[in-house]
Amino acid sequence: MSHGSGPRPATARKSADLRGSIRIPGDKSISHRALMLGGLAGGETRITGLLEGADVLATGRAMQAMGARIRKEGNTFVVDGVGNGALLAPEAPLDFGNAGTGCRLVMGLAGVYDFDTTFVGDASLSRRPMARVLDPLREMGVQVRAAAGDRLPVTLRGPKTPTPIAYRVPVASAQAKSAVLLAGLNAPGITTVVEPVMTRDHTERMLQAFGAALSVETEISGVRTIRLEGRGKLIGQEIDVPGDPSSAAFPLVAALIVPGSDITITSVLMNPTRTGLILTLQEMGGDIEVIDSSQVGGEDVADLRVRHSELSGVTVPEERAASMIDEYPALAIAAAFAEGRTVMTGLDELRVKESDRLAAIAAGLTLNGVECEEKASSLLVRGRRDGKGLGNAAGASVKTHLDHRIAMSFLVLGLASEHPVTVDNVSMIATSFPGFMDLMAGLGASIA
Repeated sequence: MSHGSGPRPATARKSADLRGSIRIPGDKSISHRALMLGGLAGGETRITGLLEGADVLATGRAMQAMGARIRKEGNTFVVDGVGNGALLAPEAPLDFGNAGTGCRLVMGLAGVYDFDTTFVGDASLSRRPMARVLDPLREMGVQVRAAAGDRLPVTLRGPKTPTPIAYRVPVASAQAKSAVLLAGLNAPGITTVVEPVMTRDHTERMLQAFGAALSVETEISGVRTIRLEGRGKLIGQEIDVPGDPSSAAFPLVAALIVPGSDITITSVLMNPTRTGLILTLQEMGGDIEVIDSSQVGGEDVADLRVRHSELSGVTVPEERAASMIDEYPALAIAAAFAEGRTVMTGLDELRVKESDRLAAIAAGLTLNGVECEEKASSLLVRGRRDGKGLGNAAGASVKTHLDHRIAMSFLVLGLASEHPVTVDNVSMIATSFPGFMDLMAGLGASIA
């Protein structure tokens, strides 16, 4: 999806108590991977709960361009895969719009094939560095042609026989790890990934579910070694995608900061690599009750009951960053309404998201009267529970920089601030959370 249809500003105003039960869209990470592995596996994969956002649909189109057949039957996506090792050369560049995850993972999946694959995206994605994926692919023998700084457009051509590698991930990146593992599916022998800090493990879990020969060893120090045997058979599966915890962050924080609120968010993914925000908010005094826990397709799922809470500032452990990197914008909003100082460190990764997310958070907070200090890889927020003085009486807009999470976060800020909060554009929210505005309005939020 490009964002060329023109910006759509929106304003959030102080709202009465939020109430109701909601189901948020399916998890984006799992949705991307379900379409990729379903498109690669032999036979039929049936996916319910798929996130129908622009990012995920771009991944679906890429898989169709390489031979997979995808159709929708009611609420189920049915994918007829090509079989491992049998992707077809796409006839045109693969356009991923704003989808960083889809783009980087498909680079791994398709880049090792002995044909040309070109990757393009919108202006935002084209600014994002791809080196963390391209470097290990080069080690596997892939020829890379890329714009300056290893940015899009990128054209990959795999060797006749890719070389399996042992790769130590230099930064905590589930995308880099996953790209190497997906590339290893088409390489003979064992591909090994060593992960010093555990990141979301949806790729490993789903590869095992599809029948890949994959093993994981975790040392006492927490270092994980993942081994994948290449050129094995993958078999189509039935997948029910749970709700995305990164999307749940917005109604969750809204309920914590708007007085009198009491909401339930159903069927939320509770994978331990994704629950850093919930843990942090509970440490701040957030009343978040985990109910009806279960396992669905190898993933932990639960309902969350969230009630308005008196929050206090905390220091977030740096090692938690990998399990909540996409949730820091929402956490910053909670911190604005928490008494005292909230300190967040280890945020380097926020500099290379859809925007320089760390700078965007700090600028938005400052514009709306929240005291904060931004440093190279950290953010300090001085909050106040009553929301007095927060918002922007003059109506100045938060610059979202085409970043969906910045847009949603600052709309949440406005629901409990003294003055309204306006963001300059909400058109890109559909990339991850179609229906966000209607869902929030259904709970009682005043956003227009």
